[in-house]
Amino acid sequence: MVEESRHPFLHGLSKHRGSPPTVIVIFGASGDLTARKLIPAIYNLAHDGLLPADFYLIGFGRKPIPDTEFQQIAVDAIKEFSRRELNSEVWARLARRTFYLSGGYDEAAAYDRLTQRIAGLEKEVGQPLQSLFYISTPPSVFAPILKNLGASGLAARYAQRAQQSKVIVEKPFGRDLASAQALNQELTTVFAESQVFRIDHYLGKETVQDLLVQRFANSIFEPLWNRHYIDSVQITVAEEVGVGSRAGYYEQSGCLRDMIQNHTLQLLALMAMEPPVSFDPESIRDEKVKLLAAIQPLQLAGPASDVARAQYAAGMIAGEAVPGYLAESAVQPNSATETYAALRLNINNARWQGVPFYLRSGKRLARRVSEISIRFKRASGNIFAETERFNLAPNTLSFQIQPDEGLSLILNAKVPGLETRTQPVKMNFRYATTFGSNTPEAYERLVLDAMIGDGTLFIRGDETERSWQLITPLLDYWAGQGRVGLDTYPAGSWGPANAAALLQANGHTWREP
Repeated sequence: MVEESRHPFLHGLSKHRGSPPTVIVIFGASGDLTARKLIPAIYNLAHDGLLPADFYLIGFGRKPIPDTEFQQIAVDAIKEFSRRELNSEVWARLARRTFYLSGGYDEAAAYDRLTQRIAGLEKEVGQPLQSLFYISTPPSVFAPILKNLGASGLAARYAQRAQQSKVIVEKPFGRDLASAQALNQELTTVFAESQVFRIDHYLGKETVQDLLVQRFANSIFEPLWNRHYIDSVQITVAEEVGVGSRAGYYEQSGCLRDMIQNHTLQLLALMAMEPPVSFDPESIRDEKVKLLAAIQPLQLAGPASDVARAQYAAGMIAGEAVPGYLAESAVQPNSATETYAALRLNINNARWQGVPFYLRSGKRLARRVSEISIRFKRASGNIFAETERFNLAPNTLSFQIQPDEGLSLILNAKVPGLETRTQPVKMNFRYATTFGSNTPEAYERLVLDAMIGDGTLFIRGDETERSWQLITPLLDYWAGQGRVGLDTYPAGSWGPANAAALLQANGHTWREP
C-alpha cells in the first residue's frame, strides 16, 4: 500500500502550488518528445502529489491508437525515461485518466470530438476542467491547430475564470523575425497573451533558476555584477553528438536557429538583466526584454566582425572516429549549414557598457556542457602582481547548467610552505552532492507552472521577437555568403580558429569547461 503522506496525488494537489482541475491535451502524442519528456514529467508530478485530484491526459494525433495501447506506450516511456522507477499504484490511478483521440490537425470534426470528450469528463467529475493544450508537433501544423482551437471554441473556454484554457507552444518559435511575428499574430488572435506559454526547456533547469537566487539573495554578488568589476562573460552550450538522424531538420535550421536564438540568449537575458521590481512573472520578463533590446546590432563583416561560424570535420569523439558534417546521411554535399556559431555581443546600458559577452554553441565539441562563466577584473594595485613567483588567475564564477548542475568559483590561495607563493584553487558546489541526485526534470517544473498559470519561466511574445530581431540580419547575411567564410573544426575539439579570433581582439581566450 502506498503511504498517503508520501503520495498525496492519491488525494489531490499539495496546497502551496494550487492548480484547478485540469485536462492536458498533447498534440503530437505519438512523438519522441511526448515519450521522452512529457509523459515522464506528468508521471513524476503525479508521484510527488502535484497534480489535481481531478486530472486527465488526452493524447491527440493522426494515427489511430486505442486508449489501452496509448496507456501501454505511456508506461513504457515512464519505465525507460522517468527519473523514478514506476510505482504501480501511482500509475494505476493516472492510467485510468489517460486517453487518446485520433484526427487530423486540420480536421474540424476532430476538434468537435475533443470538445465532446472534455465535456464528458466534466460531467463525470461534476465541475469545470481547465484545458491545457500542449502543441508538441512540427511547426508546419501549428497554424491549423491554433485555427481549429479557436474555431471550435476550445481556446475560449471559461474565459476570465480560473479554468480558462491555456496553450504551450514548443520551439522552434519561427524561423526569423517575420515568421515569429506571424506566429505571434496567429496565437494572439485565438488566445490572450496571458494564456500562451512559449516553452524553452532550458529555463526549467535548476541552475538557470538558481541564477536569480545567486544574484539577488547573496549580497556578495549583486554589488559586483557590473562593468566596474566584471571583465567579460562567456556562455557555452556544447554538444558531443553530431546531427545523427536529425540531419533533415538540421539542414533547415543550423546552430544559430537551433541553440543561439533561444537557449543561449535566454541564459544571457537572465544573467545580465536589471533587478526586477518583484518576482512577479511580468516584472522578470519586462527586464529580460529590456536587456535584449539593449544588445547592439552585430557587426557582420570585416576585421571587426562579431560573428563566426563553422562545420565539424572528421575527428575523434570518446576515442572513436566520427565523420564530418558533409559526410553525414541526408546532408547536402555543398551544405553551408553551420554546426557551430559564436557571437561577441555588446550591451548598451549603464551596467554593462564595455563588457564583452561571448556566446558559442556547437555540435561534435570536446564534451557536452552548458555553462555561464563570469570573469572578474583583477584587483587594482595588486601587490601580488609584482613578481613571477605569484601564479594568479582571474576570479571566475561559473554556473554549470548541464550535465553536472552546480557552480564553481576560482580563487587565488597561498601554497603551504615557508615561502609566499600563490596558486589558483576552485571551490565547487554540485546539486547532486548537496541535495541528492533525484532533481526534478525541467519539463516537470514547466508543465506545473503552466497549469497554475505562472509564466516566469516562459517566453513572452515581444521577447521572442527581440531575439529574432538581433539574429535575423545574421541569418540573411550568412545565407547570402554561402560557404564563404565558413570555417571547419575537427570533431572532438573546442571549435574553429575564427571563433578564437573573436576573443583575441580583447586579449581573451575561450575557457575550456
